[in-house]
Amino acid sequence: MANALFRFGDERDWFMRARFGLFLHWGIYAVAGWHEQHMYLRQMTRKAYAPFARRFNPARFNPDEWLDIAEAAGMRYVCFTAKHIDGFCMWDTALTDFKVTRTPYGRDVLAMLADACRRRGIPLCIYYSVVDGSQQNYPHAGRAYEFPAPQPGDRPDVEKYMEFLKCQVRELCTGYGKIHGFWWDANVLGLRDPSVNAMIRGLQPGIVINNRGMDEGDFGTPERDWDEFVNSEPAFARPIEACQSLGFQSWGWRRNEDYYSEAHLLGSIQKILAKGGNFLLNVGPRADGAFPGAAKRLLSRIGAWHAAVKEALLDAAPASGLLSGSDALLTRRGNNLYVHLHRQPIADAVYLHPIADLPRRAIVLNTGRAARVDVADLPRLHAAAPNRCLRIFRLPINKQSLAGWVIKLEFDRLPACLEDYPAGAGAAPGF
Repeated sequence: MANALFRFGDERDWFMRARFGLFLHWGIYAVAGWHEQHMYLRQMTRKAYAPFARRFNPARFNPDEWLDIAEAAGMRYVCFTAKHIDGFCMWDTALTDFKVTRTPYGRDVLAMLADACRRRGIPLCIYYSVVDGSQQNYPHAGRAYEFPAPQPGDRPDVEKYMEFLKCQVRELCTGYGKIHGFWWDANVLGLRDPSVNAMIRGLQPGIVINNRGMDEGDFGTPERDWDEFVNSEPAFARPIEACQSLGFQSWGWRRNEDYYSEAHLLGSIQKILAKGGNFLLNVGPRADGAFPGAAKRLLSRIGAWHAAVKEALLDAAPASGLLSGSDALLTRRGNNLYVHLHRQPIADAVYLHPIADLPRRAIVLNTGRAARVDVADLPRLHAAAPNRCLRIFRLPINKQSLAGWVIKLEFDRLPACLEDYPAGAGAAPGF
């Protein structure tokens, strides 16, 4: 079955053009340098956690520097944690004093980032946790990310907490210019109130909303490597935005973090984009506002890769459903096919059955070098129809990692078996 790139058919299509974004987990937990759920995982009281706010003074925060790094990595939008599960607000909210403007830094970092995004034409999305470790009406009961029970001075009341939540959401959607996305998280109460998302859409036309909040939203959010369907499906039937962090242990900044390998990250990004999804890759800035050196180096290498292969990802339509028994993924753009090696092949050849046509040219986008191809009569295909197929062979699997490789196959006339597959979007319009 053909898999065209999904479109909403309205202003939300900015999301389907952007495809690759930067996730930013930043808050006072960066002072501790361990995990964004520091208060919850360390079972800290509010009183013990509060001093982190008095130590938060990110003198090196420069939103333009963040955006320079993101753009160089090929990222085309940003999602920022306005409030994580600790309840600390990274904007100048009128609803609590537990906020960034009451730190030694004293400035509204969300406003600074929003201004930079607006100047540079980079879409900005906002992350908001439903769990709130500081708000007295939130009904803590020992669920994930919560205190075991209400804390001293709390007055649990879901209705009052929902009013607080709606007022904060309204602040975020009215005080910071154009907001392109709203990213709910930690809705362990299972709250469902479609009127909240409707309010967001009314205040911010063209916004996309994820599926972790008040209704099913616009897109799914598979996380890290936990959702098997991202491996088993040849293309995504509905919009998804997979999220992953550069760090293996934490989304926020962690001293001595264990980072994913470049090969794993490239293969993960490539797999999602080649199947028609979006990919949101996270960095946890340090408490001083700068990106960790290891993160910058990884993003630089990802950017070099992305620049070389982006034609095969951003505007090409998924076509992997055609292939039988291949470890590779396939996208199409016009008369060009792109073979994606999102993981290391187990043999030094890749077989593209049932394609049995020879392209006029085959080139590895990552290196610019010609790839070796033929149409071979293969013993393992003796009972198949056809019993021969296009083969990419003599791959240097014992010399280097091939995760992230893309082989571009240029045809004068597309193989007949691909005629029903969409040709891709062509050049992407601006935001």
